[in-house]
Amino acid sequence: MARTDRGRGRLAVAVSVIGELLITAGVVMALFVVYSLWWTNVLADREAKRQGHAVRDRWAKAPSGPGALDTKDGIGFLHVPAMKNGEVLVKSGTATDVLNEGVAGFYRSPVKAAMPWDDKGNFTLAAHRDGHGAKFHNIDKVRTGDRVVFETRDVWYVYKVYAELKETSKYNVQVLDPVPKESGATKPGRYLTLTTCTPVYTSDYRYIVWAELERTEKVDAARTKPRELRG
Repeated sequence: MARTDRGRGRLAVAVSVIGELLITAGVVMALFVVYSLWWTNVLADREAKRQGHAVRDRWAKAPSGPGALDTKDGIGFLHVPAMKNGEVLVKSGTATDVLNEGVAGFYRSPVKAAMPWDDKGNFTLAAHRDGHGAKFHNIDKVRTGDRVVFETRDVWYVYKVYAELKETSKYNVQVLDPVPKESGATKPGRYLTLTTCTPVYTSDYRYIVWAELERTEKVDAARTKPRELRG
């Protein structure tokens, strides 16, 4: 009996230790999730606001007339009312270290993005869907017919969404083509493409939204927003 009792005691100790390790592992995993999905958003939003304020301050101090393209500090701000994510600073590149700053980036490869002011082409952008600002988290709320506005120092570019692709391969670079035929486009134009990861909390596939330039408005002295951004 004594030997059996000792065996049971050792088993109880082992079960207790394993239980404590599982609890510890669960706590660590929970903290990691909090860090990934909340704290990185906090840090990225702070950095994006700092950089955005710097860009606007530079615009305010610049002389009148078109300014030189500054791809390092940001070329303008993306406004997507359907996403309810405020303004999103747009910078050069889609590398992780760029997007982790809580911004959107325009593609430099594998297909180089056109700029909104170009006569034709595809202004292609990427941003995180979760963590690090999650600027495109609500991309699934964007619908055909919605407006998307890109703001530069001197011009508002107003686009109209005309197609969505809810899931495609991460290797499908044709969605970035100057004429994105997968969207139904058949001729050169002035397009905008938004890309991000899907499903939520994964990076297995890509979610795509396409829009086409509808009109432009000159920025006035008061930086009056176009009607799509009022209210």
